[in-house]
Amino acid sequence: MCDQTFVAATFGPCDSCGTASPLMNIYIKNEPINYCSFCMEVMACQGLQKGETLATLKKECESLKKKLEEDRGKLNDVELHQVAEKVEVVGALSIKTRRVLKGHTNKVLCMDWCKDKRRLVSSSQDGKVIVWDGFTLNKEHGMSMPTTWVMACAYAPSGCAVACGGLDNKCSVIPLSLDSNENCAAKKKTVAMHTNYISGCTFTNSDMQLLSCSGDGTSALWDVESGQLLQSFHGHTSDILSLDLAPSETGNTFVTGGCDKKANVWDMRSGQNIQSFECHESDINCVKYYPSGDAFASASDDATCRFFDLRADREVAVFQKDSIVFGASTVDFSLSGRLLFAGYNDYTINVWDVLKGTRISMMFGHENRVSRVRLSPDGTALCSASWDNTLRVIDIFCCFQA
Repeated sequence: MCDQTFVAATFGPCDSCGTASPLMNIYIKNEPINYCSFCMEVMACQGLQKGETLATLKKECESLKKKLEEDRGKLNDVELHQVAEKVEVVGALSIKTRRVLKGHTNKVLCMDWCKDKRRLVSSSQDGKVIVWDGFTLNKEHGMSMPTTWVMACAYAPSGCAVACGGLDNKCSVIPLSLDSNENCAAKKKTVAMHTNYISGCTFTNSDMQLLSCSGDGTSALWDVESGQLLQSFHGHTSDILSLDLAPSETGNTFVTGGCDKKANVWDMRSGQNIQSFECHESDINCVKYYPSGDAFASASDDATCRFFDLRADREVAVFQKDSIVFGASTVDFSLSGRLLFAGYNDYTINVWDVLKGTRISMMFGHENRVSRVRLSPDGTALCSASWDNTLRVIDIFCCFQA
């Protein structure tokens, strides 16, 4: 059963008994089959040894998981903040909002920077995808999608296209034109298709491949030109809410986080889950790689952000305060990795010292949940998207060249 994942239910004839009923999409060695609940239980019980039941196997699984955590704990030597005791403290930050981007008529759910460090794309619950000039505040392109809740968007590395997806279960790529009057949405091409909503997408290191994750509990690698599925990744037991690609140009890994409280690291070549972390107490809303690619941070509804070192194979820091009771929705690092920017459901952005684990500043201005924070490619500005229908471009270069 370890190579199977049960995802969103559909309705139709069972592949085993032929009865029309609600079906579970089951993946066996990446091959999908559709079984009804009865046939699924029959299949699950096949091969059980004498005296074994599903309950005893679940109990044994939990016991092995607990033993694994105990063995991991024995290897722990010292916490990150203890190692950094002699590191110089980061001074107070002088943070200024330079631009406020207004144009969406509903919650802004996602945004991404172009590599030219000037343009950015945003998607919203109003069903619109907007490409902005961050310097002049001009809207270069405004595209209507066939669904509201456009939950994911991403800029292509070349800057010549954007990808987006949401409640229509599809991830589409839209080529951009230099002519602002041209209808770019008419050229959109469906690349990815899931059985539930698209929660995140990102291009790999070229415009030719796209990673997507979904509420169906899976993530997938797609060929942009043909729309062909290149690799699928099964291991989460609930909705995946976020993914992030390793920053190395030759990197072949990415990380996902979801409603099963797990953060999983995947190998794109093999489709295997190579590392898994289960430390949060609630949904993981966002995951983001450390600039070196050796670690990643996560943000959760349990009001904490956590820092995981892939080399140590464990959590090395928790960013939390007793006064913070609202969930964390998004995270991103400064260019050096010394600062962690985290957006929360109480409309604030907290700035954490990664090494010392302390909060060094707070940013105010939004009037609703902060849904996304992203650092510009040159590290001089931070853009935040919010459910207050706006995006804010914040100057951080003047305060700390991190």
